[in-house]
Amino acid sequence: MTDLAKIPVTVITGFLGAGKTTLIRHLLQNPQGKRLAVLVNEFGTMGVDGDILKACADENCPEENIVELANGCICCTVAEDFIPTIEALMARPVRPDHILIETSGLALPKPLLKAFDWPAIRSRITVDGVITLADAEAVAAGRFAPDEAAIAAQRAADPNTDHETPLSEVFEDQLLCADLVLLSKSDLAGEAGVAAARAMVIAEMPRAIPILAMQDGIIDPRVILGLNAAAEDDLAARPSHHDGADDHEHDDFASAVIDLPEVADPEALATVIAGLSRDHKVLRVKGHVAVTGKPMRLLVQAVGARVRHQYDRPWGSGPRRSQLVVIAEAGDLDIPAIRAALGG
Repeated sequence: MTDLAKIPVTVITGFLGAGKTTLIRHLLQNPQGKRLAVLVNEFGTMGVDGDILKACADENCPEENIVELANGCICCTVAEDFIPTIEALMARPVRPDHILIETSGLALPKPLLKAFDWPAIRSRITVDGVITLADAEAVAAGRFAPDEAAIAAQRAADPNTDHETPLSEVFEDQLLCADLVLLSKSDLAGEAGVAAARAMVIAEMPRAIPILAMQDGIIDPRVILGLNAAAEDDLAARPSHHDGADDHEHDDFASAVIDLPEVADPEALATVIAGLSRDHKVLRVKGHVAVTGKPMRLLVQAVGARVRHQYDRPWGSGPRRSQLVVIAEAGDLDIPAIRAALGG
């Protein structure tokens, strides 16, 4: 890559737990000869995804090329965090050939695309494409669709009421900005679920774009990298619920970090975490847990009532500290009750 060539950037977006980090891990392990850099955005103060990705660092993407932006969605911190971070990546002695951006699951991609028009970076980078991941099982189950009965009641009471839910609004904005939609976790959804999810996505889209099923983040990187979309020049074709708004706030959602003691039974913990979705409307749980007698740390990932856990690496010389990030709609985040349920 010459110094005059624009560095392509791929924005990977999708709601909480859609599988963005898993996809990026696959891309890091199959870089197609490219020197990669990754910018990871987290909603909340504790980074988990960046730590997962740093375990994949190698000569094609050294650890210093994996940068975390925590405690705020990237779409709201463009000037303070995003622009300086991109400039720092481009100033590295060996420039990356391609930059991957993993947005927070609550981020709106369009404000981020607008940032690529900033004079400081416009001549040096371009948005190669926006990849939106949609959890096929969750979409097919209607988790992002508003309650039609409740909407009808609201419409009868007040025709001017905004009938979108926070979940559906974020989900739709992420879809509307996409150059490619990946239906993740297709193995969990099954053939009928994937077909239903595909139909729901198509119904939301104002333009025809490719929709591909995927599981475990595995897809040919050539499908992802090299779209040449120049998305920053195509904003009018990417409508948003927030077009015309000066600011985008995430007051509808909140997160908390819960400290836990060592756990004796990971399966029992998984059962409790699954119950948080039912009893406390928790959307997402992720973090690391110390298990009694085990030198490896337990990585916990939960989306709704679906919980996965695995030992990912030794604790090493650092403290064996169990912490889980819990995310829910703001009105549902009962931190004392959640902490009590988890035994924290």
